[in-house]
Amino acid sequence: MSQVGSAPAPMVTSHEDAKKAYADFEKKVKRTIYIDHLSPQVTSSVLKAALAQCANVVDVEFIVNYTIPYDIPSAALVELDDEIQAKAALDLMNDFPFIIGGMPRPVRATCAKPDMFRERPPRPDIKKEFRWVKQEDGTEYEGMKKLRILAKRQEAENMALIKNQLEEEKELAKQQQELLDGNYKKYDMLENVVQNGNMKSLAQHYGVSLADEFGQFNP
Repeated sequence: MSQVGSAPAPMVTSHEDAKKAYADFEKKVKRTIYIDHLSPQVTSSVLKAALAQCANVVDVEFIVNYTIPYDIPSAALVELDDEIQAKAALDLMNDFPFIIGGMPRPVRATCAKPDMFRERPPRPDIKKEFRWVKQEDGTEYEGMKKLRILAKRQEAENMALIKNQLEEEKELAKQQQELLDGNYKKYDMLENVVQNGNMKSLAQHYGVSLADEFGQFNP
């Protein structure tokens, strides 16, 4: 009789463990940020270095979409030490440009949500049932059929948005390369001026006074 009386205990413990596991997961979500529109060149080390001034990165999980035939900028879930660091990281990324290869990226950052995590514990006290819907199910089957059509339409719209995003990426890369080329030409011109001793003529051209070796400014 004593064995029968103690039988329900493991189930209670299992339920409590499930609640604790989900509570721990919710805490993890609150200290995690979601970063979108990252360059494919970005690695975990890059994100850790970028956020080092305001937060300690505990873990980085990149989210890759394998269902499309394009190499588009990826997203990442970045777990930090606590909620305070998560808020500081969000403020940093939303107030200042994210620099990759000397150029700013249009990165977006927001608070993470439970549905963003690939691996997450089941929510306690919620029972889920799965089954195949057959044609003889009538109204339910027709509803699922409409949802399937809507899903295909949404997929087509999503592909169109991705193509547009790739065009924007291409234009951004072109603009950034033109800016880099322009800066290089300026630095190259200044270097040639210095090497050829033409600083004085250049200063006169732009109306700038140069200081001699004694700190006196010459017109």
